Amino acid sequence: MKLLILNGPNLNFLGIREPDIYGTQTLADIENHIQQYADERGHSCEFFQSNSEGTLVDRLQQAHLDKVDGIIFNPAAYTHYSYAIHDAVKAIAVPTVEVHLSAIHARESFRKESVVAPACIGQISGFGATGYTLGIHALEEHQRRLT
Repeated sequence: MKLLILNGPNLNFLGIREPDIYGTQTLADIENHIQQYADERGHSCEFFQSNSEGTLVDRLQQAHLDKVDGIIFNPAAYTHYSYAIHDAVKAIAVPTVEVHLSAIHARESFRKESVVAPACIGQISGFGATGYTLGIHALEEHQRRLT
């Protein structure tokens, strides 16, 4: 599978930002782990991170044009209010798994609702960086059910 691993705002500050919540791994550490996991399973990965909502929408649309097979997406704070990202995920019709490092349903009340999740095939939260590899597994299972 051709995968896009997409990360939203402030995830470029992993390892610095609230390590008690988000851990001490950097985004590069997580990407290296994902790449190794994907390589072992015969998948190719492209990684992209932006702090800008419009740039993330543009990258989602490009994923459709690039014929990406699946997306693992941590929309970060945009999870809770970006209908533009929801609409982009829905419009491209590329199977997308929403991933969060922290257990968003066990945190502040504003973090408990995702406006992006209804456009995705599933959501994984609370498993730290392992959530990304769980997302790849979910996409594999989704693809198996379709064939």
